[in-house]
Amino acid sequence: MKVTLSREAAPDLDVDALIIVEFEGSRRADFAQPLAVFYDAGEIKGKHSEFTLLHGLAGYKARRILIAGGGKRGKFDAAELRDLAGRAVRYLKPKGVEAVAVALDEGFDSPAYAAAAVEGAILGAWEPDYLKTENSDKDRTIESFTVIAAGAEAGLTAALERGRIIGEAANLTRDIAVEPPNLLTPLALAERARRMAEACGLAFEVLDQNRMRQLGMGALLGVAQGSAAPPALIIMRYTPEKAASADHLAIVGKGVTFDTGGISIKPAEGMEKMKYDMAGGAAVIGAMQAIALLKPPVAVTAIVPAVENMPGSKAQRPGDIVTSLSGKTIEILNTDAEGRLILADAITYAKQLGATHLIDAATLTGAIVVALGHTSSGVFSNNDELLARWMAAAKEAGEKMWHMPLDDDYREQLKTVYADIQNIGTRWGGACTAAMFIREFAEDTPWVHVDVAGTAWLDDAKSHMAKGPTGIPLGSFVTLAMNWQKT
Repeated sequence: MKVTLSREAAPDLDVDALIIVEFEGSRRADFAQPLAVFYDAGEIKGKHSEFTLLHGLAGYKARRILIAGGGKRGKFDAAELRDLAGRAVRYLKPKGVEAVAVALDEGFDSPAYAAAAVEGAILGAWEPDYLKTENSDKDRTIESFTVIAAGAEAGLTAALERGRIIGEAANLTRDIAVEPPNLLTPLALAERARRMAEACGLAFEVLDQNRMRQLGMGALLGVAQGSAAPPALIIMRYTPEKAASADHLAIVGKGVTFDTGGISIKPAEGMEKMKYDMAGGAAVIGAMQAIALLKPPVAVTAIVPAVENMPGSKAQRPGDIVTSLSGKTIEILNTDAEGRLILADAITYAKQLGATHLIDAATLTGAIVVALGHTSSGVFSNNDELLARWMAAAKEAGEKMWHMPLDDDYREQLKTVYADIQNIGTRWGGACTAAMFIREFAEDTPWVHVDVAGTAWLDDAKSHMAKGPTGIPLGSFVTLAMNWQKT
């Protein structure tokens, strides 16, 4: 999608469709007369998600005017505009519209709003149907998206570029995460990451099974041993030309390309969604594409432990004890609690590479979905300062997060007489005990764990986004890195 900035007056822009935001409880002065019949009839109220499509409106060169309800003006932030742009694009795309513009009124023509509009449009245009052989809508695409802004020029062009970069990176994440598991094996995931890294100038490395065995990554290899598909530890590095500090941020993403549960096998119903169990890893890969292009002032290393969790004849069993890279021994009570095992070795390796701050993202537990539903991701941390940075980044990125408890009491559930730690607790507080397990390997390094099991994909399409992967928490990853010197 081509993205441009226009300084023209909205009526003078010649496009297929022009989006104009109307707020609840007000009438636009320029529409009060020609659209009086719509206002008087209550057809245009400015309510959230309300659309009114007009054709050939006098005084406008645009062939269609889409009046989009923004809800209450005081609550209309950049995240609201992001979603509105996505809804508008998804509404217009089936109508054969190719050139779209959005007019940002005074007060909403800042860089933050401009970036959000572009990002939302790109996210809204994405579809998960690339493998369909018969699809009449495949050729219906939005070719260009223009932001009309009368505000100060400073920062607007850069903001549009930032919105484009983040939107395209999120769609890369979604492209990867939606791949079927027969096509996206751990090695195929590594190849996708390699192509991105080479294109963006990132340093790239993959540790294969033999190298991981030499290093002693018993927790990761234990998960992988039941599958015929070899595991891979994917490593991508970004080094800034001028770092704001000596800090070294590591972002780690769970990369289980398919999760049967292993010997502790999952129920058949809904198991097809376990292709999304690498959504955290996909978000890390997409985030590194955006980071490479936006060039934040902090060194970032990304690690994706990629495995397939299968119940093969060599699969690990409940009761097995493995030795992790850290040297800690782990009793396996449930082979479906595999994400925390691969993250344990990946986090230990990130520390060995010199990481001073750790963020991990994983579709880790069903328990977090019970706690928070599909609205917010659960956030756990051992460090208040890094937690505050992360929550601020998430708010700016428009990704809903909720801080969850990580009291020492949860560690009691992981005690075992046979090893240093067991991989599950009781059924109560499952998201918290899972996070506490990972904390054991982060140790004193400032660390944030983000459980995205409820937010990494949509079971049904939303008005602003297609069914399938969402890209969360890519926006928070990128915003955290970009704002590092400000904190």
